[in-house]
Amino acid sequence: MIKLQELVEGLKIEGIKGNLKFDVLGISYDSRRVKAGYLFVAISGFKQDGHNFIKEAITNGAKAVVVEKEIDLDLDLSQQDVAVINVDDSRKALAYLSAKFYDYPSKKMTVIGVTGTNGKTTTTYLIEEILRNLGFDTGLIGTIKNKISSQEKKSKRTTPEALDLQRMLAEMVKEDVTHVVMEVSSHALELDRVLEIDFDRQIFTNLSQDHLDFHQNFEQYLAAKLKLFKFSDHPAIINFDDQRGEQVVKVAKGEVIGYGIDAQEAEIKAEKIRIDQKGVSYLLQVDEKELLINLNLTGRFNVYNSLAAIGTVHSLGVELQEVKQGIEEIEGVPGRFQLIDEGQSFGVIVDYAHAPAGMENVLKTADEITEGRKIIVFGCGGDRDRKKRPIMGKIGVELADFAIVTSDNPRSEDPLKIIEEIEVGIKEDGNVEGEDYIIIEDRAAAIQRGIELAQENDLVIIVGKGHETYQEIKGEILEFDDREVAREILQSRGEN
Repeated sequence: MIKLQELVEGLKIEGIKGNLKFDVLGISYDSRRVKAGYLFVAISGFKQDGHNFIKEAITNGAKAVVVEKEIDLDLDLSQQDVAVINVDDSRKALAYLSAKFYDYPSKKMTVIGVTGTNGKTTTTYLIEEILRNLGFDTGLIGTIKNKISSQEKKSKRTTPEALDLQRMLAEMVKEDVTHVVMEVSSHALELDRVLEIDFDRQIFTNLSQDHLDFHQNFEQYLAAKLKLFKFSDHPAIINFDDQRGEQVVKVAKGEVIGYGIDAQEAEIKAEKIRIDQKGVSYLLQVDEKELLINLNLTGRFNVYNSLAAIGTVHSLGVELQEVKQGIEEIEGVPGRFQLIDEGQSFGVIVDYAHAPAGMENVLKTADEITEGRKIIVFGCGGDRDRKKRPIMGKIGVELADFAIVTSDNPRSEDPLKIIEEIEVGIKEDGNVEGEDYIIIEDRAAAIQRGIELAQENDLVIIVGKGHETYQEIKGEILEFDDREVAREILQSRGEN
């Protein structure tokens, strides 16, 4: 509880009307969740404009509203004893007010933010599990789940809205969490969701084309990512092998710790890398020390993810031997190059790769660990970046031996129209349906066909959905889990 007058101190305000001397009992940007004594922040959203719901918020008990537009309400706010606070940007105001209302919880814990196109989820998982294995009380915020000590909740978005994020961090403080690891999406950075988070470490994994349905171009996408490194003087852990790493280094205000495989100037390096279907081993070089690392995760991309995790935890003062012990206990990450093994003579992998670079990484890793053919099953999500569809089609047929193009999460779009756009890239080099690829719109049938085609030592790679347990079609959420579908198909084969 805090007086409104105190809560708005320091906020950039363009105008105030009404009484500011009441106790704010809560904040909401959703009018349906407003209760008596609440402050309602009207956000101009992409689907709904919060300014259109101010009446509902007041009816539900709001004692003050924050707006960024002129409002014309059919009621006298002075008689309703409702304060109106005009600001230039409601999203920034929400971040500021939320942090202050919850007493700046990020300052009471070690907060680690991970951004990049690929590897965010795995890197956050690795860091959180290393710290937990070493006895720290940890929190996790990301794509698959949110975790407060031992309590787990399903995640609705990679990085929550500012209010939800501050509330979650405050819960972590109450549960005595000492270290929080969170994915920081470009959307969150662009929309100021993490504006008032005090990051003790910032990690850059890599950057490639994604989310151009939201960002107007790649330069804006990059600019959003760079925001994480511009406002903190704490250490930044940066992938020196990525071509955008140099730009991240230029804006980073704190100490820069580089990691990589090829970059000679990186402080954290991996050499003598060995990869198979079960895992990866490499010689870690840090501070003129060498340690053999054995991971229960496979793929060259997981070498990078593990280097980022090792570098981060070591920078927090943990001895390398302890970091090694912590990371080698980790069994895997749900839906990230996850092996589905039902005793078959060929491999089946499920991965979340849903952008060109991620798909390319998965297929190149598959090439390193596969003696036989690579059969890929993939599609592209609806209502998302359409430019990447032909690119992914081209990558699929070029790097796999056979491709099965199917539906992903079509959302409001026609699945066959999405597939047609994927096909544009497939046909560029004269690839012919039936010889180089086939189209099976139904995802379960596509997975089944991929498994039917597989022979001994082949690898079936199912990408796009990873850990997801649903398929979104025309606004309907249907139960669907690539891992379970593949497992059931493999089990039924064993019975025949």
